[in-house]
Amino acid sequence: MKRFTANIFYTMLLAGVVCACSSRLDVEQAYEYTITTLPIKKSISVDETVEIRCQLNRTGYYKPAEYYIRYFQSSGKGVLKDSQGNTFTPNDFVKLENDTFRLYYTSQCKDQQQLDFTIRDNFGQESALSVDFTNNTSTSTK
Repeated sequence: MKRFTANIFYTMLLAGVVCACSSRLDVEQAYEYTITTLPIKKSISVDETVEIRCQLNRTGYYKPAEYYIRYFQSSGKGVLKDSQGNTFTPNDFVKLENDTFRLYYTSQCKDQQQLDFTIRDNFGQESALSVDFTNNTSTSTK
């Protein structure tokens, strides 16, 4: 009887282990990330262009992951372009082709300017970055 009870116990234990295992492999797809820049010039003149060097820093790498960037100019007026000369439209997402990229902002006003960037992956995670410029025009008094 002991042997029969032990066999039933081991059979149930084995069945539990087999049922607990899955043939499906879980692969992490959505990794956290941040966006960083090299130091950016703080002041800008009208018609001056400033380079914004950006780096997407991933905590892991999943090949099918895609990243998109958009911007909104909350103050001031200017034009934002990528390194190929393509002009960004505010609030439209553009796919990032590389983890390292450059943006070029050209001021079109004498006011303080602020650019707010949102970076989103295809899993819905978002990261934000803001860039501020002040007017570089000095006024002289007599």
